[in-house]
Amino acid sequence: MKTLLPSLLAALLLPGFSGAADWTPTKDPTKGKDLAAIGRPVDVYQHDTKPEWGYPAPQKDTFVVVHPKEDRIGAPLYVVLHSAGHDVMSCVKCTAEVGNHDIYRSPDDFYALYLDCRANKGDWWWGGMHLKDEGLIKKNSGGEPMPVEKRVIDCVTWVMQTYGIDPNRVYLSGNSMGGSGTLGIGMRHGDVFAAIKANVPAGIEHVSNRLYFPPQSLPKDLKLPDPPVVVDYSAPNDGWSAGHDRFIRAMNDRKYALYFYWGPFGHANNSAQIMKVNDLINSFDWLNVKKNEAYPAFTNATGNGKIPWPDNLKEKGAVQINAFFRWKNMTDSKDKFDMSLFLADLKTTLEIPKQATADVSLRRVQSLGVKPGETLKWTFGTAKGDVQADAEGILTIPGLTMAATPETLTVRR
Repeated sequence: MKTLLPSLLAALLLPGFSGAADWTPTKDPTKGKDLAAIGRPVDVYQHDTKPEWGYPAPQKDTFVVVHPKEDRIGAPLYVVLHSAGHDVMSCVKCTAEVGNHDIYRSPDDFYALYLDCRANKGDWWWGGMHLKDEGLIKKNSGGEPMPVEKRVIDCVTWVMQTYGIDPNRVYLSGNSMGGSGTLGIGMRHGDVFAAIKANVPAGIEHVSNRLYFPPQSLPKDLKLPDPPVVVDYSAPNDGWSAGHDRFIRAMNDRKYALYFYWGPFGHANNSAQIMKVNDLINSFDWLNVKKNEAYPAFTNATGNGKIPWPDNLKEKGAVQINAFFRWKNMTDSKDKFDMSLFLADLKTTLEIPKQATADVSLRRVQSLGVKPGETLKWTFGTAKGDVQADAEGILTIPGLTMAATPETLTVRR
């Protein structure tokens, strides 16, 4: 099978890739035969460790690259972190069967990367942090990424370069433990991932530590890139979802973009079964978010459901946060920024509000070049005012009321 040559543009844009000649994953052509049932070309790689990852001892790891139906340079990349019940090979095999961990299946025109954390003891995506293991919580707490997290990013980067991936369309997904890793690894790396999606993530301790969510505080000298847009669906009757109230509150207070859905579907992985409970889980087109385009974070919104954690875990309804907000980028220049904002028209059993109000924070703005403390003018329909950028250079326009008819938010110098 032909391996694509690196795209020069992709290589220049790759974050933090050293290109070290002494670390080259090796293709194993024999193992790919075990994955023939998925119906797509497959490359299976094995690799050693990099000293800078910080593992206490050398180890061997495996990852799998699944090709799109038709190879092409500039394709998007769909990255998958498996659950605690899988390894990388069984994870890929799931994609041959609809209903079997559907989050693992990539679109036909994407490359897909499947990573492994079962081969070496204790090398979990979540760094070992979960509510049921106090020793590992202590060992892996704090903001410093663990070796497995550094391994994930370097493997993603190597695949991006080797297969000529579009650097602005790389997406991270995972189920259960892989969902925890998706949040914890993905949110620290908005310079790599455009958007991320977590199916019933097994805990929020990982992301809470890596992002310094309360009771921690973000170090003043730490500059994190704008995080990816986050999609999360969890169940109040799933014990692994404990703490989501803290996660949702922290995302809102940090003005991070979150689309969140819940209902009593338990620790499920079959999308059709989950959608019988909450039919919104696939309603947001997260795979068309691009890393080189601005996006809005909607916070303090009206029309959102009441969070069931921790006191109402027997809630029976399907509920959402920010599910209906949408946007379209229009102008992003050094002097002017235009973005259309509206409420989606969806087929759903949930009630779509005729209008909803939210604070709108603009992230990943490309050309406007807003400086911390700078004041700009904004208009939105008949509303207008001044907005001052915060210490990160983020503009937040409060109390914008959106409806099904698009309205343009304009920011000018």
